[in-house]
Amino acid sequence: MPTQTAYNAYQQNSVTTASPGELTLMLYNGCLKFLHQSKKAIVEKNIEGKNTNIQKAQAIISELMSTLNMDIALSQQMFSLYDFMKNRLTEANIKNDISIIDEVEGYVVEFRDTWREVIRINRQKQFSGNQV
Repeated sequence: MPTQTAYNAYQQNSVTTASPGELTLMLYNGCLKFLHQSKKAIVEKNIEGKNTNIQKAQAIISELMSTLNMDIALSQQMFSLYDFMKNRLTEANIKNDISIIDEVEGYVVEFRDTWREVIRINRQKQFSGNQV
């Protein structure tokens, strides 16, 4: 399957050449993908798929938690929010509750969009010659 091999190589290259900010954006997007797949699995009554995708989303949230600089007050607040999201996903997994996944998805979208804007502003500053 040469097309799939080329796509996998492209994906691997995009990860290895991404900036830390872009990697964080990729984590948010991956989390959203797994949340969407978990909701689909609930609708399809695919318990294994639901569980696997919720656990993948939780693993991404754990990774985001591990990257926080806990010397910064905002990071401490983010840690608490990420922990809340992981706990809500555990509850969604137990209850097969799409509305809880929607709630967590809303937070992830907000964080992702904010992070995307930060990257955009930083790039503007870099290209205009201003230091970040």
